[in-house]
Amino acid sequence: MTRIARGLALASLVLLLLVVGAALRPLVIPERSGAGPVLDDVEVGFVQDMAAHHQQALAMVNRLAPDVDPTVAALARQIGDAQRIEIGTLQGWLRLAEAAPTNPTPMNWMVEGAGHRHDAVSTGPGVAMPGMATTAELDGLSSAHGRDAEVLFLQLMERHHAGGVEMARAADRLLTGGPVKEVARGAMQSQSQEAGLMGVMLAQRGASTTQ
Repeated sequence: MTRIARGLALASLVLLLLVVGAALRPLVIPERSGAGPVLDDVEVGFVQDMAAHHQQALAMVNRLAPDVDPTVAALARQIGDAQRIEIGTLQGWLRLAEAAPTNPTPMNWMVEGAGHRHDAVSTGPGVAMPGMATTAELDGLSSAHGRDAEVLFLQLMERHHAGGVEMARAADRLLTGGPVKEVARGAMQSQSQEAGLMGVMLAQRGASTTQ
């Protein structure tokens, strides 16, 4: 190969790497023009709270008894796998933004104008984020077995997903664009679908949803 040919090959490789890097960058680092912050206040608050919300979903999955129906166990594994990946993404964004991993004022980012709060999903006593289970409910899930564990898991997780959708919908309204908004929209779609499936599974067991 001549020197000119080697030079052209090297230039082509560099160009390819630059194109691939530009294509992948939005998946890793939120796009921002100028020298502004990596995440704004709404994005930081949403990411912190959604990470905490996902952590409780993992706690529910881990507390589910092994003697449940295989379809419930498979759904729990699917939820756990998906939310572990999302937690990693959310925590990575917080590290890039040099923000705390937890929110000292949960849900404060949802307050608009004169203090209107988007919390249509009901919560338990003392629970700041919509859809979160109480300590007593989590303890009940830990001690439940068989059909009782299936029903309680599905009820708590369906409510939990409804709360996650409410948070994601609020973020979608407040954000104008960017990767965090895309994650919020993705959560709205995936968690709505899973919540619908859980509703069907509860109906098959003659059980109602929780409020």
